[in-house]
Amino acid sequence: MKNNTKLIQAVAALAAAFTLAATPVSVSAAKGDIGVDWAKYQGATGKYGINNKFAIIQAGGTQGGTLYDQWTYASQVKAAQTNGLKAHTYLWYGVGGSADIGRQALDYFLPKILTPKGSIIALDYEDGASANMQANTDAILYGMRRIAQAGYTPMYYSYKPYTVAHVDYQRILQEFPNSLWIAAYPDYQIRALPDYGVFPSLPGIALYQFTSMHAAGGLDGNVDLLGITDNGYTKQPATPSTPTVTTPPATSSAASDTDYAQTGVFKPSATVNIRTGAGTGYASVGSYAPGESVIYDHVYIRGTYVWARYLSYSGRYHYVALGVNGGESYGSRSSGYTSLVSHTYYTVRYGDSFWSIARKYGISMYTLAANNGKSIYSLIYPGESLYIR
Repeated sequence: MKNNTKLIQAVAALAAAFTLAATPVSVSAAKGDIGVDWAKYQGATGKYGINNKFAIIQAGGTQGGTLYDQWTYASQVKAAQTNGLKAHTYLWYGVGGSADIGRQALDYFLPKILTPKGSIIALDYEDGASANMQANTDAILYGMRRIAQAGYTPMYYSYKPYTVAHVDYQRILQEFPNSLWIAAYPDYQIRALPDYGVFPSLPGIALYQFTSMHAAGGLDGNVDLLGITDNGYTKQPATPSTPTVTTPPATSSAASDTDYAQTGVFKPSATVNIRTGAGTGYASVGSYAPGESVIYDHVYIRGTYVWARYLSYSGRYHYVALGVNGGESYGSRSSGYTSLVSHTYYTVRYGDSFWSIARKYGISMYTLAANNGKSIYSLIYPGESLYIR
C-alpha cells in the first residue's frame, strides 16, 4: 500500500510539473532593453548604438495644422526589421490644444503606419502647447484614443518640465496606465546606459529616454522599463476601456479661414512658438531677441485653436500660435467671429513723436517703438499706423 501511494504521488507530481511547463507564462522579454528613436537626421537606414533591441521611428507629423511625411519612415522601418529590431512609430503632434488638428493628423497617418498592429504609436508633444492645460490634454487624449481604437499601443512623449507645465498627465494615466515616454539627460556625453540618478520622477513611465548622445554625433537612447516594446511582436496591448471618440467639428476650409484678414503685432513669449507653414521645421521663439515683435496679416481659426500668419525676411509664410479659442490669451474670439483679436492702434498725425503718442496712452516711448519693430530714433510719418497694445 505504501509503495502504491508513493507511486501515485510521484505520478501526480510529474503531471503537475508537466502542466506548469505547458502553461504559457507572461514574460516581458523586452524589460530592460535599450533602443533608439529615429527621424530624418538618422538617414535612410537609421543609426545604431550598442546592443539595440528596438527602434521608434517618426512617420511624420503636424505643425499647427500643416501635415508632413517623414521621407525616411519606410526605409527606416525596413532597416530596423532587417537588423532584428522591433520597429515602432511616433508622430510629431504639434496640435496645441486642438483636437480637431489631432483628428486631421490621425486621419492622415493611421492608414500609413508600417509597424505591426499592437506596436507603439507615440505622440511627440514637446512644443507649441496652448495656454489651456485642459485643451492640451483633451487633444492628446483624443489622439491616444484613436491610436488604441486602431489596434496600436498609444504613448505620450515629452520632457517632465514641459509636461508638468502644459499637460494633465494624471488624466492620461487614468485612461492609459503606464503610457508615458519621458526624456531626461544627465549630460551630453556619449552614454550607452541610463543614469537613474536623473530619472524623471513621474508615475506611469514605461520608456525612459536617458540620452541624446547614445552614439558619437548624437542619437537618442531609450530604455524599456516595463516590456512595452514587446507589444505588436510577442504580445498585444490590453483592450482599452475608452469612451467613444467624438469627432470634433470639421475645420473651416482654407478659403473661409482667409476671410478673417486682420493685422496685428505679436510679441513672443516663452510658451508660444513660431512655426513654419511648409512643414520643413520650426523655430523657437527663443531665437528672437527680447521685445522683438512679429507683424501678422491674417488670423486662422482651426477648430478651437487660433493661428496668425506673418511673412519672414526670407519671404516665406510662417505662423504664430496666438492661443486657444475662448481662452485668456491672444486669439480669443467673441461670439459670431466679430472680433478675433483686440488691439489698439494710433494713426500718426503731423507733429507727433514717440514721446507724445506714448504719453497719450500711458506707456513708455521705448515700449511703443519696440512694439512696432522700431527704435525711438526711427522716423514715423503722418498716416502711419502704430500698434499701441
